[in-house]
Amino acid sequence: MRGLVLLATLVAAAAGAETFVGHQVLRVLPGSAAELQSLRELQELEHLQLDFWLAPRGPGAPVDVRVPFASLQPVKAHLEARGVPYSVMIEDVQALVDQERTQTGRRRLLPASTDAFNYAAYHNLDEIYAFMDLLVAENPDLVSKVEIGRTTEGRPIYVLKFSKGGTKRPAVWIDTGIHSREWVTQASGVWFAKAIASDHEKDEGLASILAEMDIFLEIVTNPDGFVFTHTKNRLWRKTRSTHSGSLCVGVDANRNWDAGFGGSGSSGNPCSDTYRGPYANSEPEVKAIVDFVKNHGNIKAFISIHSYSQLLLYPYGYTTTPAADQKELHQVAQKAVAALASAYGTAYEYGSIITTIYEASGGTIDWTYNQGIKYSFTFELRDTGRYGFLLPASQIIPTAQETWLALRVIMLHALEHPY
Repeated sequence: MRGLVLLATLVAAAAGAETFVGHQVLRVLPGSAAELQSLRELQELEHLQLDFWLAPRGPGAPVDVRVPFASLQPVKAHLEARGVPYSVMIEDVQALVDQERTQTGRRRLLPASTDAFNYAAYHNLDEIYAFMDLLVAENPDLVSKVEIGRTTEGRPIYVLKFSKGGTKRPAVWIDTGIHSREWVTQASGVWFAKAIASDHEKDEGLASILAEMDIFLEIVTNPDGFVFTHTKNRLWRKTRSTHSGSLCVGVDANRNWDAGFGGSGSSGNPCSDTYRGPYANSEPEVKAIVDFVKNHGNIKAFISIHSYSQLLLYPYGYTTTPAADQKELHQVAQKAVAALASAYGTAYEYGSIITTIYEASGGTIDWTYNQGIKYSFTFELRDTGRYGFLLPASQIIPTAQETWLALRVIMLHALEHPY
């Protein structure tokens, strides 16, 4: 195994991929407003090149931050001088990346059927798009592939449509991978697609959903960024666009929607991981979904899937004003989280974005809710920080299985409570 890991590291270096040798992920536990402020001071020091996996929220809430080797000493000194407690959560980020690369590097020929596809592995864009074509070929009466746009770099943006017929029927939308480094989400999306195709007749609940509603599933919402994570920088989050002549690349596609756009919880700095872009819907990946939702006009539930933290969230993120349907959304979330936990006992928190995690403007489900899609939810999948964005492939199938149970609850509620 050590030989394979070393080989993977050498191959990555030869290909010009960014490495994370000596980088650590620290878990910081600010216990007071003053300690929280000291963390926010660190955020402003761009020369440290810190990557906040879990951003500062409030006293008592953990903050996870990837610290480059060169910044470890000043960051730890800053925290210790101010008495802010921290621990090393990931000792060597590159070691996890190397372990993952040994598995993803063993590319397989496309199997003859989706039954033979390896759902317990992370796949690149070409493999996922080939899987989609195979699924459509195997299920022509249920599954079709729709191109809804093109990325900045010219890649097609595909959505799978699961339908028993008819046009503009009520629909559910599910997307995964808007943040490209959150690999367990795209992998779960592949598993969801197979589950729908395989179980749509024998699963009574799913059969009842598809009898009256269509399901749209966008497995790779940010194709350019996803390719970049496989080829250049495993921990890339954003799109791959450039704006305003900046040398920095990419926009946080979950800050680019026209819902409180430009407010707190997003950045106007093109070099920031939460850069919102120059204007709402500037990213073709976002604009494609916006146009699709508006043109369709009958989407009843919209679910955007992220990782990590084990959360189920509903609007709002950009305002403290409660959503008009907050009571019902809270009840649905409670039922969905209970169903999820029934599989492996995985514990999720749930609530509105702004009260459960932090203020975030320009987010996906705030926009969809404001468009009249009542059942708008965001998942943050496994884990709670041990691996973060580098979740081992062995957890893909359990993650997808438990999440699917929660998705069924939301879809069935949307079916049984038309509006």
